[in-house]
Amino acid sequence: MTKFRPCIDLHDGKVKQIIGGTLRDEGEGPRENFVSDKSSTWFAERFYDDKLTGGHVIKLGPGNDLAAREALATYPNGLQIGGGINETNAIEWLNAGASHVIVTSALFDANGKFLEDVLRSLASKIGREKLVIDLSCRRTADGWTVAMNRWQTLTNLRVDHATLDRLSPFCDEFLIHAADVEGLCNGIDAELVERLGKWGKCPVTYAGGAATMEDLLLIEQAGRGAVDVTVGSALDLFGGKGFRYQDLVAWNQRNPFRG
Repeated sequence: MTKFRPCIDLHDGKVKQIIGGTLRDEGEGPRENFVSDKSSTWFAERFYDDKLTGGHVIKLGPGNDLAAREALATYPNGLQIGGGINETNAIEWLNAGASHVIVTSALFDANGKFLEDVLRSLASKIGREKLVIDLSCRRTADGWTVAMNRWQTLTNLRVDHATLDRLSPFCDEFLIHAADVEGLCNGIDAELVERLGKWGKCPVTYAGGAATMEDLLLIEQAGRGAVDVTVGSALDLFGGKGFRYQDLVAWNQRNPFRG
């Protein structure tokens, strides 16, 4: 069954919700939907108290390490960590309390070419059961293409069943943000969710565009119950009006988290 997974997105050391497609290395800063006056530990403690598992902390750029470490220490082995993770620091973040590390850009060269040897080495070093591969993507002419470097650079890797089959022996889960709809609260990419649900061979978490409980039901239907979801800007904890946090906690309690 589809599960709600919590998230803590960090930017400049604060918990924020931003429109993912506006992240840039240069020019104006990202468009912010929400900036919390509460710390990352406040959110981590809430998720711990409500027994929410499989959530993630994402560091969006520099200046977020301290807030990330504080969240992991508050909910040890209850949250995954992503953002700037690579072979040199993965064990450090696991030791800091992360249940898994989430990796994207480290698996590609500067031009977006996938480096399978790097993935094999990382999985061997930390164990595939501790690794989540982030295949966050943008819609392109022939489907969806993985985007790295805070979703600015398209890679040579497509999001399709062949790619999922190729990579799944090296990881425990996949995390897939639909970057084109991320943070817009205008609805999910149902076609992408359907494609992910038809694969369904290991846990997959989808993020992007969920605006109401109707979207959650659509994800469960289109994803055949095999795709979990994280909710950001539409959640009342992050200033949104489309989802009540307690409704999502109750949803999970009706459908116990998959082992």
